[in-house]
Amino acid sequence: MAGRDAQAVELVSGRTRVLGIVGDPIEQVRSPEMFTAEFRRRGRDAVLVPIHVRPGDFDACLPGLLRIANLDGLIFTIPYKARAIGLADTLGPSAQIVGAINALARDGQGRWKAEIFDGIGCVEAFRRRGLSFARRRVLLLGAGGAGSAIAVAIASEHPRSLRIHDPDAARAAALVAKVRQVDARIDVETGEPLLADIDVLLNASPVGMLSEARTPIEVARLPRDLVVFDAVVSPERTPLLALAEGCGCTTIYGREMMRGQIDAMVDFFSYAAPGQSRA
Repeated sequence: MAGRDAQAVELVSGRTRVLGIVGDPIEQVRSPEMFTAEFRRRGRDAVLVPIHVRPGDFDACLPGLLRIANLDGLIFTIPYKARAIGLADTLGPSAQIVGAINALARDGQGRWKAEIFDGIGCVEAFRRRGLSFARRRVLLLGAGGAGSAIAVAIASEHPRSLRIHDPDAARAAALVAKVRQVDARIDVETGEPLLADIDVLLNASPVGMLSEARTPIEVARLPRDLVVFDAVVSPERTPLLALAEGCGCTTIYGREMMRGQIDAMVDFFSYAAPGQSRA
């Protein structure tokens, strides 16, 4: 028992730097274990913890959290990626276009810098599988914070076309304009989630999460040659991915997107914190 206790306290001490992931719900996130493992791999005494904040408490809770002296940063997940942008003192280039953030970090001078990395992670997940968005016909489901970041990142990869579907028509139309800012040559439009003439299907909506355990598109079969990606991390094998695998499609998991963005996000959080050298 003594040996186990000694190992347990080695994970955290009074010197440990703290980061949090803020969302509602929060049970589905896999970031705490993945980021904490990467901090440890780099020799950083830091942990990422889940923080469940209800929407009605966000404005009162977050300013207080940012006053915690040993807090190095926050990650934002559903539904706060757009709302959290008001907490930042400075925005990175992707966040400026997208209008949302998923990472907030101290800049070493007491100010908070922000960026969004979902799109970077998605493109990197495809790259690691040897897949490209260049000249591909893409259907994106969801135009929220994650969907916007993914669309903007994909636009830099020069797809042939991009159709965006979201229940909020105004939000989808706003994302079309953002994609055109990146590359006006892309054939981008809003529309129904039709699979005809589509090479890549991307789900960036919350449908498929633990509380929304269903497919985000009502079809019984998917074309076998379709590449299907789901940004939902938990459950890992979402209803959409299960359907796609049953149809013989190539599937890319939300966990792969998370791995694709971890390195960039840990770099973002790794300024010279008090008492630590940069990892």
